Amino acid sequence: MNTKTRKLLKVISNVLVIVVVILAILLHGLQFVGLKPYSVLSGSMQSVYPTGSLLYIKDVNPETLEVGDVITYKMEGGTLCTHRIIEIVHNEDNPNIVRFRTKGDENDTADPLVDRDRVVGKAVFCIPLLGYLATYMAVPPGKYIAITVAISLVLIEIMISLVLDDKDKKKAHTEQN
Repeated sequence: MNTKTRKLLKVISNVLVIVVVILAILLHGLQFVGLKPYSVLSGSMQSVYPTGSLLYIKDVNPETLEVGDVITYKMEGGTLCTHRIIEIVHNEDNPNIVRFRTKGDENDTADPLVDRDRVVGKAVFCIPLLGYLATYMAVPPGKYIAITVAISLVLIEIMISLVLDDKDKKKAHTEQN
């Protein structure tokens, strides 16, 4: 194998490993800095968070939320929903009880009131299309394919390094004699 081909293989394998590392960070690693990723499954916020995006949510104190903030909350049954706050409603009998009226930007009607204890967090940013990959990789066979690809890339990287190192050692040994 000539030097150009070896260098090209090394570059390609390094790029593939870097891509896998970046995807791992985007899909799971940002949780270490308090950002939870969720896939956008519907078009109710399409103009801001397109379907198939990976949406990052941070924990938030519900008392700090304002009209216009986009929040993710648990609906009845546990399904998550991400919509914009259009009104903050204080309970007339107990002003400490606060609920939020939300609405998807693309929806015509508002949602039922959201209790503050159902708020999961506030939307920070999204990466378009990455939610499709995250959803696919969350269940078999996508999970198995992702694990296989990651292990294969590591093994290929090791094999290329071994082959290149071995050839370099042989070349250096031949040059010395």
